[in-house]
Amino acid sequence: MVKRMNIVLGVTGGIAAYKACALTSKLIQQDANVKVVMTRSATEFVSPLTFQALSRNPVYTDTFDEKDPEKIAHIDLADWADLFILAPTTANMIGKIAGGIANDMLSTVLLATEAPVYIAPAMNVHMYAHPAVVENMKKLEAWGYKFIEPGSGYLACGYVGKGRLEEPETIIEVIKNDLLSDLPLAGKKVLISAGPTKERIDPVRFLTNHSSGKMGFALAEEAERLGADVTLVTGLVSLPTPTNVKRIDITTAEEMYQQMIAHFENQDIVIKSAAVADYRPITTYDEKMKKQSGNLVIEFERTKDILKELGNIKTTQYLVGFAAETNDVINYGQKKLQDKNLDAIVINDIQAEGAGFAGDTNVVTFLNRLGVQKEIGLTTKTNIAKQLLKIVIAELEDESK
Repeated sequence: MVKRMNIVLGVTGGIAAYKACALTSKLIQQDANVKVVMTRSATEFVSPLTFQALSRNPVYTDTFDEKDPEKIAHIDLADWADLFILAPTTANMIGKIAGGIANDMLSTVLLATEAPVYIAPAMNVHMYAHPAVVENMKKLEAWGYKFIEPGSGYLACGYVGKGRLEEPETIIEVIKNDLLSDLPLAGKKVLISAGPTKERIDPVRFLTNHSSGKMGFALAEEAERLGADVTLVTGLVSLPTPTNVKRIDITTAEEMYQQMIAHFENQDIVIKSAAVADYRPITTYDEKMKKQSGNLVIEFERTKDILKELGNIKTTQYLVGFAAETNDVINYGQKKLQDKNLDAIVINDIQAEGAGFAGDTNVVTFLNRLGVQKEIGLTTKTNIAKQLLKIVIAELEDESK
């Protein structure tokens, strides 16, 4: 369940900070991406270099240490996180979160993140039972923070009682079990198309486009992570197949049409992000066309409109299309939404800075059939996939009420 997740591990100042080293190592062993944020007090117990070596990522300790001038570090880190773990968590940090205080790197990232936060307290038994600490924990629980109860036993201060940081294995197990019970796409079937199509002219020439498949693959990976049974129909791209995703490789628009139709009926969500050729040569040649003097004229015919056909036959499926435009993007997107009987469309201006086919980032607008419009600013295609599926899930939940 933590595989491929982006996890921020917050480490505060306590002797139990040494256990956070083991926690980092175990998360990495389970193929999670881990970035560590330490308070200044935590660095008195464990060196940041230790966490850097274990996580294979830079360690964050200072709000004003901006490692990349193009990003605001604490906001970028807060947005990057799929999950936030605070271990160990001192009474001081619990109080700061409850009070909305953001006066160091860790508390600032915590205030900015929208990721689920798991808090694993570690402190003296009397501190843990103090009314202020108890009240702060109740307040945070009411806000949606999740606590991993400390264990009982011999504490570093010499007391025996509740307050010992839970073991790393237990922390991970608690989080896994919690995530398993909260998979919004569990039991759902999701069909996604991605990448370009290629239309043959002769044995050495074909027509295609610049699509890399990155957006569709990011959607497939995120849908699977959210519990869905995912089928990915893709043109020929050089991308690894996301874990547990059924991949079907195609070449032409006709092949993509056949596969999308064949798998459409039993799906819950269908997202067509592929860039499909609108036209193909009427005549193709078995031998290489020889160079001739003068111009060459190739006659084309329309390929099948896959998205329109899916819109015509859809019953209970939630159908999402993509529209890559160069001008008047919203109007063209709205027209496509209506003409093809879609539930929603994702529109992007491929000429906008940071947008387009081959890059790792994009800028999109989500528009549904009720006219609800949501902008997703420049970010990675992975983050766009997460936000798009979050919107789709929320809409499906609203429809079921």
